[in-house]
Amino acid sequence: MLTNVMRRRLASEAMDQRVLIVEDEFLIALDVAETIESMGLKVAGFASARKHALALGAVADIALVDVNLSDGRTGPEIGRELAEQYGVTVIFMTANPEDVEDGVEGLLGVLTKPVMPQVVEKTIDYAIANRLGGMAIVPRELRVFRHNHA
Repeated sequence: MLTNVMRRRLASEAMDQRVLIVEDEFLIALDVAETIESMGLKVAGFASARKHALALGAVADIALVDVNLSDGRTGPEIGRELAEQYGVTVIFMTANPEDVEDGVEGLLGVLTKPVMPQVVEKTIDYAIANRLGGMAIVPRELRVFRHNHA
């Protein structure tokens, strides 16, 4: 009985997760948003540069962040700030995965572009489980970061 109650609570909390899309290529951002919404989740907003991304940090739970944005290679810094200041779970999506380092709690991992919709779905499911203490299989396309704890 308790297991069913816990499962329902987790499912309810999972559906409340809001996803921020930090991407400067408009069509990619729209594709990702369509995938997020088809999962029954809400898009917290779109940002193509640092200032707007950080302004939306307070209303996001998960962020998909490109490395190279309209204001330069600001993605790693944005990801770090979203994780540290707002507790956002950050997943980088970039054609250059070697450009992103780990070591900050909240930076979950990196997907190499191009990313298929089903990979976005599996990765978001994994991020939600990670946030809520549930269990999910790590998508093979996601390189998960090991966190360095001081």
